[in-house]
Amino acid sequence: MADKHIDEISGVETTGHEWDGIRELNNPLPRWWVLVFYACIVWALGYTIFYPAWPLIHGATPGVLGYSTRGELAGDMAEARAAQAVFVDKIAAMPIDAVAADRDLNTFAIAAGAAAFKVNCTPCHGSGAEGGQGYPNLNDDDWLWGGTLDQIQTTVLHGIRAPDDEDTRISEMPAFADILEPEQIRQVAAYVVSLSGTSAHPEMVEPGAQVFAENCAACHGEDAKGNRELGAPDLADAIWLKVQGEAGIAAQVSHPRHGVMPAWGSRLGETTVKELSIYVHSLGGGE
Repeated sequence: MADKHIDEISGVETTGHEWDGIRELNNPLPRWWVLVFYACIVWALGYTIFYPAWPLIHGATPGVLGYSTRGELAGDMAEARAAQAVFVDKIAAMPIDAVAADRDLNTFAIAAGAAAFKVNCTPCHGSGAEGGQGYPNLNDDDWLWGGTLDQIQTTVLHGIRAPDDEDTRISEMPAFADILEPEQIRQVAAYVVSLSGTSAHPEMVEPGAQVFAENCAACHGEDAKGNRELGAPDLADAIWLKVQGEAGIAAQVSHPRHGVMPAWGSRLGETTVKELSIYVHSLGGGE
């Protein structure tokens, strides 16, 4: 370390530090900067006195004001619930059709239902309710159990094949591999495909129609348009829930897959279920 001396050019005393012939000038800090620095120290000390600051083993010093961000959030949530209570109480007391007919309540229910949908339904139905393989698209007008407000509410309330709800909707397709011959399964798959397109095996369509009439029409209807009382899908359109194509349909006929939807009534309550149902109905496919 070199000795302090006066810089010849600036006339300022150096600090005595030198690096490769470069000396550091000992310029004093600007007074405004020093004052701001001291003010920050005073402010920081005051903050630790009035607000939670110092960590302890089981928490932190509470501060003389008793403020906490958790308490502020709890207050904001309480205010929000109080503001919403007038709508929530009305929705809880009214049938779903009456809620949808009231413009203000309908607007509130759609907003609340959208929030509940994002939290509870998007893992299966997607963020846009577009569904996926095995999970229904809620934007179209193809409904297994019906798309009216009451029907949607019942489905959401009690679920599909939900083990914890005695009023759940139940429909199970038999495993036709135990009932039909492999050739008959291929024939009926060719027939089902022909209802909404062109079968790759046209020679199987006519015998497949006979197999369908004898084994499938009881649930899916003679015209294959489905039966909402049983949750039997419409096979005559081009909308497929689980599989498509002759091979996929043959596999589903042989060993059908059955999905499960939770009974949301016991989890969310009837008011939230009404809001969810109105939101789903509003997506465009509701009847």
